[in-house]
Amino acid sequence: MKILKYSLVVLLTVVVVAAAYFVYGLYINPKSPKGMAEYSNGATSIQIRYYRPFKNERLIFGVQQDGALVPFGEYWRLGANLTTRLQTNTDLSLASRPLPAGTYGLYTYPYQDHWMLVVHEKTGGFSNAEPDPAGIVMRINLPVEYLPETMEQFTIDFVEQNIRLRWDTTQVLIPFSE
Repeated sequence: MKILKYSLVVLLTVVVVAAAYFVYGLYINPKSPKGMAEYSNGATSIQIRYYRPFKNERLIFGVQQDGALVPFGEYWRLGANLTTRLQTNTDLSLASRPLPAGTYGLYTYPYQDHWMLVVHEKTGGFSNAEPDPAGIVMRINLPVEYLPETMEQFTIDFVEQNIRLRWDTTQVLIPFSE
């Protein structure tokens, strides 16, 4: 009986320590800190919550055989940690496609010359695996632009009427209108 109690105490201790480490790494001191991009114009409000990984001298986009962190043609959760979440309080046009007011998850499939952006009903979780095809709201192909200087940390912001995604030497613009 003592062995069972001792085993349960050890198991419980391991679970508590693992949970504390998880909470600390994701919420208190994440390696990829949380970012927020916000747009406001009249009654329209758009918020994008995402996590911002660093380049840290790694090859970010490229061929898998070269050790790219985000290989061309492979699913990427568009940031780190949890799902990148877009929330809008009004209907939008995203790359000339209608997007009803609501909350959506954003995912990508980066290629060398374009990215396929996936807007999905799933708005939470870790997004390590590709989202369920049944929840896809839309897919959009967007051209890639190359930056003259390296962007060390993944950044999403709003510039003019575009959602701008930048990391390493890559930039992708998602046009939107109200």
